[in-house]
Amino acid sequence: MEGDDYSFPPDSSDDHSQRGSVASSATLSRPQDVLVYLFGDSAVHLSVEGLGSVTVQELGRSVREALHIPDSAQDAFAFWLSSPLLELQLKARHQPYKLCRQWQDLLYRFTEASEEDISQDEPCLQYRRNVFYPKSKELQIDDEGVLRLLYEEARNNILAGRYPCDPEHWNGLGAMTVALEEGTALDNQQFTTSVREKKLSSYLPAHVVMGSGGLFSTLRGKSSRNAGLEQNLLGEYRKISTSAGSSPEPTQLLHQYLSTCHTLPYYGCGFFFGEIDKPAQGLLQRGKRKAVNVGICLEGVYVMDAKEKHVLLGLRFSELSWDHSYPEEEGDSHILWLEFDGEEDGTPVNKLLKIYSKQAELMSGFIEFCVELKSASEGGAVAETDGDANQSPQPAGPEGNKKNGRGGRRGMLHRQGSVVCSRVHSLNTISYVDNGKEIKRLKPKRAASFFSRQATVPTYSAVQVTESLEQG
Repeated sequence: MEGDDYSFPPDSSDDHSQRGSVASSATLSRPQDVLVYLFGDSAVHLSVEGLGSVTVQELGRSVREALHIPDSAQDAFAFWLSSPLLELQLKARHQPYKLCRQWQDLLYRFTEASEEDISQDEPCLQYRRNVFYPKSKELQIDDEGVLRLLYEEARNNILAGRYPCDPEHWNGLGAMTVALEEGTALDNQQFTTSVREKKLSSYLPAHVVMGSGGLFSTLRGKSSRNAGLEQNLLGEYRKISTSAGSSPEPTQLLHQYLSTCHTLPYYGCGFFFGEIDKPAQGLLQRGKRKAVNVGICLEGVYVMDAKEKHVLLGLRFSELSWDHSYPEEEGDSHILWLEFDGEEDGTPVNKLLKIYSKQAELMSGFIEFCVELKSASEGGAVAETDGDANQSPQPAGPEGNKKNGRGGRRGMLHRQGSVVCSRVHSLNTISYVDNGKEIKRLKPKRAASFFSRQATVPTYSAVQVTESLEQG
């Protein structure tokens, strides 16, 4: 990802670092065909000279020219190397060809994938939204081509469940997609025919269309559910038709779609994979973990249930401290630590969430880079909270003085309703208070507790707690 807090491993000539599909060095001096993929099943076809040393900055000029992207919106997009195992946003100085040759090294370093999966994985070069592009600037864009690129990416993330949302969101967004593709003048029969031809999964998130019953759902139940989803979609479509008229400008609908997505706090996030501990339910369930997606953007950090498609924890940078720790012994995990304010049995406490992931180092550097960008954009307001290390609550990981924590005085955690709402009560967190001398962990509610299984736990400083805190 972006940021100079960490670096990619050096280019290697080892056999396992070479990609079989990459051109040999003998042919790199001649023009090579390069496909730069876009969301929406399309790609930009380029002929590139000196592929082995071409940079992202140089490729960017060619892609912007091919897509007719105005200079005013050139910062809205970035190049990514993406595969099902790993996604990396590249910096302007990076050379995609060299990073492709190192892809297996990156997978060994940042994923838990098997050796077989790593040997078969290969990234594609994507041109997509820049994580560090402010949403406020996005709403000022009027170019239809640029808006469509942003729309296609947002739509993909909605349909894939990467952006958890509620029925009022997904129905409205799905109806806008119908209006963009078919216009706003369809009657009820035309609407139903069009939706059924392209399938509901083209307009609504896959987990919504599939339902919770899976293969055990009866055909009648599935048919009834789909009919209900179609009716809800039609209702939202009628609202758009009434308010927009028979032929609204495409840019109007595109702006409306993106504006709705902007209400989701994790819009525009870069995503990482990880696991968290499940709350202990008994001896048989000790040690089990839950897969999560961790979204990080300029606003904060969002931990989402990868299966249930809802938010487990959402924190703005002013509400958290963080650190990452490396494995101390073989078999240990890389950990991203998130510290935030909470309440337990009426007592204000500091809570720690452990996210197990080989991408913990990436996430930590990504958070730090976002905090620095936000600090610069706000005239140093965030930097003041970082001030004195003795006043800021900073985690001390197993490497002693190697600290990445941020914090200071934090306001009350702001929670939203529905799937966007943080489910702190369902998290297996470490809770502690400062008794004036040393950290004191709270007595666990269950005999077989999470704390009793920890060989060592990092020591944290006290967190400034507001007078009114939500139940954690």
